[in-house]
Amino acid sequence: MERNQAERIVAELLERAAIGVTVKLEKRFPGGRLIGGKYAMNAHAITMYTDVIETQCVQMFGSVDRVEEYFTVVLAHEIGHAADTELVDLSDALEQENGIGTRQRVALQIEENAWNYALRLVPEIEATFISAVIDESLLAYRVPVIEQSDIA
Repeated sequence: MERNQAERIVAELLERAAIGVTVKLEKRFPGGRLIGGKYAMNAHAITMYTDVIETQCVQMFGSVDRVEEYFTVVLAHEIGHAADTELVDLSDALEQENGIGTRQRVALQIEENAWNYALRLVPEIEATFISAVIDESLLAYRVPVIEQSDIA
């Protein structure tokens, strides 16, 4: 993905969101994990990792043909974290909670809040495309919650 493409998408979504968050573009997440974007609550800043976005897009969709849409969806999700008025309280609850099941439910809520915001921010993205990204993203959060529910 060309840097100017990413910058154009960033500018458009930041204008739509109007929440005053800053966005940096980097190639790769430090440490080698495949993280496409990260919101830093204390800095009120998002970092998007463009090479990782391309890798994730290929893993999910088999090519980079839809990388601009994929980048847009992931950025909208990160903006969703920045716009989440419950994030501070949920993050505090996550830090203070000792029960694994409750921690997992709080983590899932944080992610679902961001995705709900993202859906409103990018209504032009095809529903099946964005649903595939959301489902894949939430899988790691939903499975432990479901497994904990089965145990209880």
